[in-house]
Order: sequence, then C-alpha cells, then structure tokens
Amino acid sequence: MAYSEKVMDHFQHPRNVGEIENASGVGTVGNAKCGDIMRIFLDIDDETHIIKDCKFKTFGCGAAVATSSMATEMVMGKTIEEAMEVTNKAVMEALDGLPPVKVHCSLLAEEAIHAALWDYAEKHDIKIEGLKKPKSDIHEGEEAEEEAIRMLNVYGEFAEKYMAVPVVKGVKSANERFAGALDTYTIEAMMQDGKALQAGTSHFLGQNFAKAFNVQFVDKNNKLDYVWATSWGVSTRLMGALIMTHSDDNGLVLPPHLAPIQVVIVPIYKNDEMLKKIDAKVEGIVNKLKAMGISVKYDNADNKRPGFKFADYELKGVPVRLVMGGRDLENNTMEVMRRDTLEKETRSCDGIEEYVQQLLEDIQNNIYQKALNYRNEHIVKVDSYDDFKEQIEKGGFILAHWDGTPETEDRIKEETKATIRCLPFDADEESLTPGKCMVTGKPSARRVLFARAY
Repeated sequence: MAYSEKVMDHFQHPRNVGEIENASGVGTVGNAKCGDIMRIFLDIDDETHIIKDCKFKTFGCGAAVATSSMATEMVMGKTIEEAMEVTNKAVMEALDGLPPVKVHCSLLAEEAIHAALWDYAEKHDIKIEGLKKPKSDIHEGEEAEEEAIRMLNVYGEFAEKYMAVPVVKGVKSANERFAGALDTYTIEAMMQDGKALQAGTSHFLGQNFAKAFNVQFVDKNNKLDYVWATSWGVSTRLMGALIMTHSDDNGLVLPPHLAPIQVVIVPIYKNDEMLKKIDAKVEGIVNKLKAMGISVKYDNADNKRPGFKFADYELKGVPVRLVMGGRDLENNTMEVMRRDTLEKETRSCDGIEEYVQQLLEDIQNNIYQKALNYRNEHIVKVDSYDDFKEQIEKGGFILAHWDGTPETEDRIKEETKATIRCLPFDADEESLTPGKCMVTGKPSARRVLFARAY
C-alpha cells in the first residue's frame, strides 16, 4: 500500500493540529470498523460566515491524519458555502489520491467538517443549504440502544417482506441474553413442525466490552468515555428458516422476492421445426419479462424430457412455470403453474407478461399469509403448568405467566425442554396484564413466549 508524497508530508508534518477554545462549531465523527476518530474545530465570523481558523485532533492511521490536515487547510478562509464544497473527493485529489482501502478516511474528513458546521448552525439557529445532520458509528447511551433495535427491525422487515417468514420481535430473558450484553433483541420464527427458530439477534452491549478492552472515545464534552457498543447479525440459519417455513413434499417453495429464477419456460415439441417456432414465440415473452425486471429461464435443452424438467424446477422452488406445446402455439396460449399451490391454468399469450408479474406478487403474499396463519393458529395462552406440559407436546408457541426468576426458567427448561423465546414487543393488552406464574403462583408482570426451539 503506497502513499503519495503529499499524504506522507501531511502525515509527518500535519497542519492545524490542536483545539480552538470556545470554537464556533465542533464536529466529531468516527468509523467503528477501523477505529479512526476525527474532531474538527471551527472559528467562524458571525457576520461574513468566513472560517477564520480551523484545528483538528485525530486518533487514527496516517491517512486519517493526512486527510484531516488537508481538509483544514482547504476550508481555512472560505465561507460556509465554499466549505460545503470541500468533498471527500476534493480532499483525495488534493493529496494526489489515497489507496482504495483508505478512501473512507477522506469521507471522515468531509463528515467532520459537516458535523462542525451543523454544530455551528444549531448554536446560531440558522439553516445551511444542503447540510444534513451528521451520522457516526460511535454511540452514546440511548443512541446505541436505538441502533440495536433499528437493526432488529431491519432483520424483521427482510424476513417478512423478502423471505415471507413472519417473525415475533422481542427481548430475551436474562438467561437467554447474549453473555455480557445489557439486552438481546430477537426475531423468532415458527417452523412447520411447531418449533421456534431464532432467526436473528441484535445485542445492546452497553459499555461492558469497551471497559474490558479499554475502547474509548472523546465525547461531546471533550472528555474520554467508554464506547457504548452494539452487535448484530444474521447467519446461514436464515436459509434453514426459509426451507423449513415454506417447503413441501415436492421440494423448495421459494418466495419470488428472493428466487434466483422467478419464471421458467419449458417447451414441449415433436420435432426441431416445432421447437424453432416455439423458440421464436417465446423469445419475445422472455425479453419482455426481463425488461420488467423478472428473472426468467427458457429451458429448451434437448437432453432432458419435459417431465423431468417439471419435477426438477418444482424441487428447486421456481415460483412460476410456463409451458408451451404445439397446440399452445396454434392457439396463442401457455400453461401457467404456480409453485405455491401447484395450480395450473391456460392463459392467452397476449398480456402474459403483466399477468405473470402480478402472479409473482400474489404468490409472495400468499406464502407469507399461509405461514402467518399457521403461526397464529399455533399460538395459545395457558395459565396452569399442567396445561403447559400438555400443550408443549403439540408444538407451537405458548404465552404464559412467569415469575421472572432464572430458577423457574431453568426448571421449565429442564422439565419440558421449552425455553423463553422472548418477551414480545407487540403483545395484546391481556398478555401485558400482570398475573400469577403458572409454575410457582408468584406475581408475574406479563406473559412471555415459550417454545421448543432449534
């Protein structure tokens, strides 16, 4: 990784290092991935809006220091409007370029300047055209918790809108919480056998890990504080969730929003001449479908019989299958089969593309609704431990009262193999009403969600 002479000069001899007492605006940004933290101080003339002075303090690599140095030089003596034009690209060009892996450093410089200008604008209650509220990967208290919940919602939206897998969002009990976290948020899905699958988690780590590894940052009061951290992710278990939620005895059932092949077209022909005519007819349909953003495959390979192709694409879960034979060619029709219900119908080729487009959305909605109905039909409330033991053998989710102690939670797990999946966010009023623990009879704040799980 080679740096330009200008980068090395600004790294070894940085300009404008330091702080400005009673600065007009201060901006602090950071990149959690690389650990760079950049703070820029501006002294701005309130009448002319000219930046009279600019200082920086940066904790980071050589590129971070160099871009901070160059950025402060570039905004010095400029008006606020002119400073807004100092972009990360301009900073890189002024330094004669940066290695690709260090481009984010120039972006930090731009963001730090904008953050300082935002601070100035807020202090003086003015609006700067084109200036947006700054973002940062460095979190403080409530910001970190909000970020953890935001990511949980991202996963929940992906599961439901793309995978067509309904999920219950909630917070884990202390026993089920990620070790060292203050809170663990989860999305729980129900498989077709009634078991739960933890489909994704997002952890609010607080400052525990930062203190353990001594990770600190300079806060808005210019004091060192421990980072408030988050940790979130989903894994290949989502593939398992997709398979176990929708599949049937014929194979996969893929939601159209995720299917790599959304439509497959299979010709049935008696000779090469008929195949050429079908090829010509299908070509226009394929092109129109592709133009509509639909992934389509025309399988006219002659080494496999149509029946084999039908079974193969059903096994792979392709949402829609179109078939054209000799009689279809004469009648300007195609057979349409939808993978979710295996229903077939014959449609005219006129407008077939628009029909397929809508059919894909119908299939997406149908398989989600089918999974949602199944889940909702298998969520029950119980009030006694005997009923709980009987119900858990049937599978599904159980909403029951729990006294909040890890001892009772451990007992339930040991005796029934069921665990508390979460305390659901979207609980009905009755579930949020205090009651008595089904096991001990002690007071319970609310019902929690139990299930056996993978």
